[in-house]
Amino acid sequence: MTNGAQALMKTLVDAGVEVCFTNPGTSEMHFVAALDSEPKMKAVLALFEGVATGAADGYARMADKPAATLLHLGCGLGNGLANLHNARKGKVPVVNIVGDHATYHVKYDAQLQSDIETVARNVSPGFVRTSQSTAELCNDAAEAVAAARSFPRQVATLILPADVSWGDGGIPAAPLPPTVAPCADDATVGAISNAIRSGGKTAFLLGGQALREPALLAAAKIAAHSGVRLLAETFPTRIERGAGLPAVERIAYLAELAGVQLADIEHLIVVDSKAPVSFFAYPGKQSYLAPEGCQVHTLASPEQDAVASLEKLATALGAGNNAPALQAAQRPARPRGRLTAEKVCKAVGHLLPENAIIVDESNTSGLMLNAMTSGCPRHDMITLTGGAIGQGLPNAIGAAIACPDRPVIALIGDGTAMYTIQSLWTMAREQLNVTSIIFNNASYSVLNIELERVGAEEIGPKAKAQLDLTGPVLNFAQLAQGMGVHAVRVSTTEDLLKALEYAQAHPGPHLIEAMVPEALNGVKRKILPWVLRSLPNLPLSVTRALKRKIAP
Repeated sequence: MTNGAQALMKTLVDAGVEVCFTNPGTSEMHFVAALDSEPKMKAVLALFEGVATGAADGYARMADKPAATLLHLGCGLGNGLANLHNARKGKVPVVNIVGDHATYHVKYDAQLQSDIETVARNVSPGFVRTSQSTAELCNDAAEAVAAARSFPRQVATLILPADVSWGDGGIPAAPLPPTVAPCADDATVGAISNAIRSGGKTAFLLGGQALREPALLAAAKIAAHSGVRLLAETFPTRIERGAGLPAVERIAYLAELAGVQLADIEHLIVVDSKAPVSFFAYPGKQSYLAPEGCQVHTLASPEQDAVASLEKLATALGAGNNAPALQAAQRPARPRGRLTAEKVCKAVGHLLPENAIIVDESNTSGLMLNAMTSGCPRHDMITLTGGAIGQGLPNAIGAAIACPDRPVIALIGDGTAMYTIQSLWTMAREQLNVTSIIFNNASYSVLNIELERVGAEEIGPKAKAQLDLTGPVLNFAQLAQGMGVHAVRVSTTEDLLKALEYAQAHPGPHLIEAMVPEALNGVKRKILPWVLRSLPNLPLSVTRALKRKIAP
């Protein structure tokens, strides 16, 4: 007789969930055993729950469908929360299966007993459910998958008590269709068409599905017809870019620089995004970044069809037959000389293979990455949507499993790498075609910058020590080798290039530890707050030139 776990497995696969990233415990053993009953379900073990959740996130971004996670009770879910937060902010479909104590065991308040639903609602506010019986389990699972896949896509959490899992009489449920995302209505399209025709300076702010090729082409046709600027949210879930696609300017992380980009915009049209706000609050600075007097229009919310809405707007404007401006093919020259973070980005652009996936969690070290890869062969880029560091290496696992025929290059800061360093073991176990480049500058560099920006005073040795990763300096090459990944440490540009060329010639997991100085260090870091404070008093042409210099 089929038990609950076996029926659940069949339900998930029939609904299109074919990969499960696992970190199981005792309560989940019947689910683990059921993996052998369903050949269509691939199971990938992670040594830390944050790796499992981040891998599920990366998989869904590239596969356009959810993976499942298998997590152990509330504590296991808690360990995976940071990357589920990133998935929630990125509107990424993930289905969490969280084991729980048997229903009759809960009253005893055993050591691992916790309120799982409360933990889950932080990252899964739209769907949290505890299955109360084996008979209800598969219907609950089908609803969880449908909720994850419907727009806006989301993290759905199904809590699986042990006795519901092992109980006999499980009956698989048929998949439920996801809801159909509506297009922008006529009134909205008409109002935005009028705003564009008004002659005021206008920009799109694109996010989510609007940064994929069909939507980009529709937006670029409107740009060619009506002069609308193309902007992207700061941290896209997934952006398709490179030669032959429209170029899009991402909003800067630093609020002062974002203000420069938006300064003269009179109409800002958001598409699967929202009006830009500062990442953090700063004393005496605005949190809302749209300039005073700018009208913000929503063409398509995350609940709506961004592509259809942009195409409808293009038709209304008569822009459907306009030729979009496309990025010309170009690569940076082969870098030479002293190894720096900028030259690492230049090397990636110089050697980037066709159809690659870039996972970017390089933080300050990657300031030049967009500029160095803009005209490279077509590729996808995944970024840190929710700001909770430790996403990059797990995302690379998921992306590589979703797209096994595509090379994955993960650019990762040294501080963030240590949050989910266990990812390397899973890369080795699964023999994934991932090249991880770790920028080892022995510092939480971005926090050194923030320390200046927030106006903290009397910065002494104890404070500075909290942002310093020296004593000892981490050795990522040795850490990777200890987990089965081929790895080298490089300190010259030529050695970096050789390591990249070797990784491209030998598919499989590789790690390149690039020993670089901080991208913004010494005089640059001291002068940056002064430059940022000066921007409101400078001509717009000057401030935009400075912006291109600091963060192109």
